[in-house]
Amino acid sequence: MTTDPLAPLLDLADIAPAVERARDQVDQALRHRALRRHGGQVAAEVSLRSAVASAALEGYPHERETVRAGTVTDPVTQGALRVAGALPGLTELWPRAPRQVLAKLHVLAARDVVPEAELGRPVTDPLVGARLDGLATLVAGGTSVPPPVLAAVVHGDLLALRPFAGPSGVVARAAARLVLMSTGFDPRGLLATDVGHREREPEYVGAAGAFATGTPDGLRSWLRHCMAATELAAAQLTTIGDDILTPT
Repeated sequence: MTTDPLAPLLDLADIAPAVERARDQVDQALRHRALRRHGGQVAAEVSLRSAVASAALEGYPHERETVRAGTVTDPVTQGALRVAGALPGLTELWPRAPRQVLAKLHVLAARDVVPEAELGRPVTDPLVGARLDGLATLVAGGTSVPPPVLAAVVHGDLLALRPFAGPSGVVARAAARLVLMSTGFDPRGLLATDVGHREREPEYVGAAGAFATGTPDGLRSWLRHCMAATELAAAQLTTIGDDILTPT
């Protein structure tokens, strides 16, 4: 009998209830009536907001409307936009070939940021390679924990490892969203979890550092943050839906 390596995370104090709260908020948001006729419009707005937030977390903050207008040309923001736009097309491949998808995400995120020879190529540290293999095993079905927990682990590990040169955080956040999409938790990519991380950026940075320690308290801090960010993403989806139905 194989033991699920992530199952103990659900035994950490407050984590199982936090996961359930996040799931309930997401389920409610995904029933928003705007999605019946305006799902594509909602998805496009979520993609834009996710990209803007992810670029800001990488150190390139810009006003959303400026990005929408197409006047922001910095390569990290442009890369984040490419990544966000590519996620729906990578959802099916992700659980089958996660390392291939990570390489693709890096090519999209880091173009014009790192030398071309480094695009899609993780660092050569064998310890990093082993950790990536472990993550790939989890993504490919090596755990049965709820999708938000797996997404948090993938996200946290990739932030800690920084396996790619340049905007590796953009790749980590995109990978977390792919977990939620490919598992059916957020099949249409309507949760702007990056916005949740951005709204709680000091906590995001601190909790990511705590996760990297591998201690129970550090893991718990990160998981609690990620569940809170997921709830914020659900609230964001509701706001977007309301705005589309009642434009100002």
